[in-house]
Amino acid sequence: MELRNCYRCGRLFAKAFRDLCPNCLKDIEAEYNKCMDYLRKERKASMSELSEATGVSIAQITKFIREGRISIADLPNMFLGCETCGATIREGNLCETCRRRLLGDLQKSHETKAQAEAKEAKNMTYRTMQE
Repeated sequence: MELRNCYRCGRLFAKAFRDLCPNCLKDIEAEYNKCMDYLRKERKASMSELSEATGVSIAQITKFIREGRISIADLPNMFLGCETCGATIREGNLCETCRRRLLGDLQKSHETKAQAEAKEAKNMTYRTMQE
């Protein structure tokens, strides 16, 4: 059994599967239930309306969505922010623009690496030893 400090409240607890103490886990579950109860009644609520009505932080609501605990597929006014630029998105972590830029950067990196390896291979010479 490993002892840890809860990252949310700082209390010491015996770690099982998460880095949260049992009290904080209960608090988070209560926050989740508040959000779900409100969304069952108010399907057209926005992120800020949900936060104001339930007292749950926008960061925690976003975490519920990213974990897949709250689905925004049927919630027309609920959006996430792109983790890079902050643009509004409905799914994933990146907007299409940031996703394309990241893929382009990766492709350039692979091409640069391949060119460097080809140049290095071209400059290699082999010598034989004579007896």
